Amino acid sequence: MGSPKSKSRTLPLLPLRGLLVYPSMVLHLDVGREKSIKALEQCMIDDHMILLCSQSEVNIEEPTQEDIYKVGTIAKVRQMLKLPNGTIRVLVEGVTRAEIEQYLPNEQFYEVVVKELGEQNGSDPELDALMRAVLSQFENYINLSKKVTPETLAAVSDIEQPGRLADVITSHLSLKIKDKQEILETVDVRKRLEKLLDFLNNEREVLELERKISQRVKKQMEKTQKEYYLREQMKAIQKELGEKEGRAGEVEELRNQLAEAKLPEKIAAKVMKEIDRLEKMPASSAEGGVIRTYVEWLLALPWTKETEDHLDIADAEKLLAEEHYGLDKPKERVLEYLAVQQLVKKLKGPILCLVGPPGVGKTSLGRSIAKSLGREFVRISLGGVRDEAEIRGHRRTYVGAMPGRIIQGMRTAGTQNPVFLLDEIDKMAMDFRGDPASAMLEVLDPEQNSTFSDHYVEMPFDLSKVMFITTANAVHQIPRPLLDRMELLYIPGYTELEKLEIASRHLLPKQIKDHGLLPEQMTMDTDVLMMLIRDYTREAGVRNLEQQLAAICRKSAKEIVANPEAAPIVIDEAKLREYLGPSKYRYGMAELEDQIGAVTGLAWTEVGGDTLVIEVTVMPGAGKLTLTGKLGDVMKESAQAAFSYIRSRSKEWGIDPQFHEKNDIHIHIPEGAIPKDGPSAGITMATALVSALTGLRVNREVAMTGEITLRGRVLPIGGLKEKSLAAHRAGIKKVLIPKDNERDLRDIPDSIMQEMTFVPVAHLDEVLLHALSDPLPSLGEGDESEALSAENVALGGAPEDAGDIPPLGAH
Repeated sequence: MGSPKSKSRTLPLLPLRGLLVYPSMVLHLDVGREKSIKALEQCMIDDHMILLCSQSEVNIEEPTQEDIYKVGTIAKVRQMLKLPNGTIRVLVEGVTRAEIEQYLPNEQFYEVVVKELGEQNGSDPELDALMRAVLSQFENYINLSKKVTPETLAAVSDIEQPGRLADVITSHLSLKIKDKQEILETVDVRKRLEKLLDFLNNEREVLELERKISQRVKKQMEKTQKEYYLREQMKAIQKELGEKEGRAGEVEELRNQLAEAKLPEKIAAKVMKEIDRLEKMPASSAEGGVIRTYVEWLLALPWTKETEDHLDIADAEKLLAEEHYGLDKPKERVLEYLAVQQLVKKLKGPILCLVGPPGVGKTSLGRSIAKSLGREFVRISLGGVRDEAEIRGHRRTYVGAMPGRIIQGMRTAGTQNPVFLLDEIDKMAMDFRGDPASAMLEVLDPEQNSTFSDHYVEMPFDLSKVMFITTANAVHQIPRPLLDRMELLYIPGYTELEKLEIASRHLLPKQIKDHGLLPEQMTMDTDVLMMLIRDYTREAGVRNLEQQLAAICRKSAKEIVANPEAAPIVIDEAKLREYLGPSKYRYGMAELEDQIGAVTGLAWTEVGGDTLVIEVTVMPGAGKLTLTGKLGDVMKESAQAAFSYIRSRSKEWGIDPQFHEKNDIHIHIPEGAIPKDGPSAGITMATALVSALTGLRVNREVAMTGEITLRGRVLPIGGLKEKSLAAHRAGIKKVLIPKDNERDLRDIPDSIMQEMTFVPVAHLDEVLLHALSDPLPSLGEGDESEALSAENVALGGAPEDAGDIPPLGAH
């Protein structure tokens, strides 16, 4: 078996686009390109022989040598016909393979020197086996493909030359030009058959896959058509029954909503199952409405939707500063959260608890935090909630069942990561319907809330991306397990200067706008604002102040409407008194003169700090100790401890040791309607008792707070900042505080530190030295305690980790 000797010859070249001609193939070609037509004309002048080569890219109009394959087929032009549109149709017959050796210079058409590539002759058992394998695979291909007729197999089976068999079969396959060219370039017949066998195998696999996909699609279409047909029938039946397509229309609408909603796979499967149940139910069934409501809830919840966080710290800081004056700690915490979020990209939402008296801006701060983060804001009030189902929802078996407030809030937000404000978390109650505070444990636990389970929804919902902010007036009313899950941020009351800033920057412009006034129609200078704060409000926050400003704006509006031509209204002292009446409070509540048995104490309440005067009177009697003023058990015990300590020191202080047998003692705290409790009035009651028993006056400019022991030691208390603000409001100049509370002085505003003196005391002896106008016999003239002012607090004292001590009682 050998190949004939190769010979070279010069021929015109016709480049083919998207087409390839094999030897022994006969087919029609349409030729339109100018160079190609001239090549054909030259070939007809010569011996009717032309080289047909394929282009590597179909779209190239003027191919270069690089764009044309090197191996092509020498063909004989059998017939040539000019068509009316200017193209030429030719009938060509492939003769032999040839390879381009050289392109000749010719401007009119491509002219090349080619070398003929001869065909192998003869056969052997291996070639016969290859031919049979190729024919067998071609038969499989024909059975799978609809593009080749079965008659072609009969024609191909008669071919005995292996090379020609490979060429003819390849010409019938739907292969890319690149693959067909590979067969053309393979001169070795055995290799050519092997390559063709590979191509046939690949094509067969592709066709089998196509058939499987086609069958699957056909089945799906048949199922869809069947369902559509049945639904149409159902509609027709319902129409005849007069049901106005009700249930079918509902189901179709819900299916459309499900198709549009991008739900997680498990949720989508659950919704589909419920829709199928709804479809099978009679229209008169009451359960149908329950299922529909349930499906609508599942479709409405934001299972995957999130808003993108605005992580620009500078913008957030600016926005928070514009909307809220002061409140440095909460603002700093939000900026820290933003910074960490920017670094780690995904952070579990923190659970912040803003603790402070009413009116300090806890709720509005939550709204500002949402705005600074670029998130949706949801607020729910927990005040008075006493049913666990309010949080977790009711099971669907109950009539009128609904999801809990958390899930309702998430639906309102429409995103997975809103800022969720739980207002008044300390006001939740507990009764036979369950404990809502315990139900909140799962909501506010970062380790559990990624799979929050609502009784109504029945599917775990992810709350881990929510930023929860809770607000409370008193920490001690929040259950301990719930408190552990929250990060406490204390917001104490405002100083007078802070209130002045808040009023001038925010409250007054807001009220002027809300009441339809223009800024130039009503003016109020800072002196009058300060008078309003001191004489008409007494609060830790600014809510009452805003109400008074609203009253001024209302009265101004009335005056302007009544007399439009009048000059702009200037709120001065006289105008203030005219609008609001006489002063409601006397600025400075300290006593006007030094008193015997009357001491100013400092209290912490849920609405901020307050001052209270503890009065003691001694009367002849039989040793009865009376306590009045609606005092709690802890406070009564403090009074007993103070009383016992004074009895133990009576001889040293010049008090009759038998005073407790000869006299009745009455301890009274005015404002009896207000409950009072806690140990921090201990030293106040002890000082009042000593003053009443010795007849020594108490300095009216001194206030004090601290717990007392049976040994006269002064123990620390909570809420020092709030108590200091109250003392400042009352015009107190000196405050006696427990030595252990020295560290809390760094939280006291500088404006208060400059106007008041704080004296840390460790023992009742030191308290009496500062409080009594004249010293007791056993206490010398010396002053052992060092008073602390703004300068030495700034320089010394408070350790780095000093913070607010959570107030645990009313005092």
